[in-house]
Amino acid sequence: MHIHILGICGTFMAGIAALAREAGHRVTGSDAAAWPPMSTQLEALGIEVMSGYAVEHLQPAPDMIVVGNVVTRGNPAMEYALDAGLPYTSGPQWLAEHVLRGRHVLAIAGTHGKTTTTSILAWLLDHAGLRPGFLVGGVPQNFGVSARLGESPYFVIEADEYDTAFFDKRSKFVHYRPRTAILNNLEYDHADIFPDLASIERQFHHLVRTVPGSGRLIVNGADANLARVLQQGCWTPVEYFDREDGWQAGPAEGGFELRYGGRACGHVASPLAGGHNHSNTLAAFAAAHHVGVPIERLIEAMAGFRNVRRRLERVGEAGGVSVYDDFAHHPTAIAVTIDALRGRDAGRILAVLEPRSNTMRLGTHAAALAASLSGADISYVYARPDLGWDAAAALAPLGGRVKVFQDLDVLVAAVTAEARSGDRILAMSNGDFGGVHTRLLRALQQK
Repeated sequence: MHIHILGICGTFMAGIAALAREAGHRVTGSDAAAWPPMSTQLEALGIEVMSGYAVEHLQPAPDMIVVGNVVTRGNPAMEYALDAGLPYTSGPQWLAEHVLRGRHVLAIAGTHGKTTTTSILAWLLDHAGLRPGFLVGGVPQNFGVSARLGESPYFVIEADEYDTAFFDKRSKFVHYRPRTAILNNLEYDHADIFPDLASIERQFHHLVRTVPGSGRLIVNGADANLARVLQQGCWTPVEYFDREDGWQAGPAEGGFELRYGGRACGHVASPLAGGHNHSNTLAAFAAAHHVGVPIERLIEAMAGFRNVRRRLERVGEAGGVSVYDDFAHHPTAIAVTIDALRGRDAGRILAVLEPRSNTMRLGTHAAALAASLSGADISYVYARPDLGWDAAAALAPLGGRVKVFQDLDVLVAAVTAEARSGDRILAMSNGDFGGVHTRLLRALQQK
């Protein structure tokens, strides 16, 4: 079967492409733009990616068009498909019908930490010999690909609350029908589709409704918003992390001390920095334990875990200055990422931020941005042309510790001029950020 994917370069849709290719289908796709790591993965898989959304990309007609949620009415290829009566479906629907049906699905939902937690859980099951399938919104370095079909009934999936497609406004995760579901945390986000926090809580409750009574909900016991979700109704046994009667992480050098049900279980050597990553690990431990992995195997596996690309990833060093890349784009994620880097070693942190997500560009979190950057020594913020708010005014509370730029070349020059040996540059964006990491490293080498 020939499957053509519209919006193929998104992290989720590139995973769909990898799964379809592994299943033996001929896969092609279209997108407006592509950047690593997904563009690299698609190229390595031999999947043809066409630039833009030309009608000709659908001639001759594929057997099925899988439509990403980036595609809207008015898109030339989509309008042609509708007029011609070509068969189409959404990515989550295709996944549910062709990959997930009949399998034990372990889904990871939450505002933050989905990608890391999904990667940890896939690795825990793999290390235990269970050979799970998975779809991650990034590239886990333990596997080198964002998705695979697997060789067992288990399938681990990053469960996003964003809408499914222009013709299906339900959250993606309601399609997955998990038997084990992690609710990692919940904050207001995606202001382009959700009017308020309550509307997101309602979507999370829709997910809760799909988990069978013989399954398991793994829930952050310290999150009041998730408590409200469960108060709307719960029909599945609940196990908590970050709570005394569940899974807990105590302070320890090079990782954390694990406790389960009030019982000490041993030291977990973890390569992940920050308390938020301890919570991610606890959630993954609870889910893996639910499907039978012993605690001692979980502890053993974490020593060999390698995080996802673009999650506090050290991409290079020049002139004694280390450059890190991170996907953070929500104020909470920005703050905990800076804090995690601060805990790694000494040296100034020069934060370089692109407010690129739809929610950020709308200005929904503008008032919280200054506080989220306060842990950095100096912050450099790229005020994109499509930013709908005054970045300089919003960041004024930081005083001289923040600089706002409308030109990326000028920003790179300013960061390079300031940086000195021992500094750490932390670039944060949910896009390619104009290749800022490569540009900074090149400029530092020439300094």
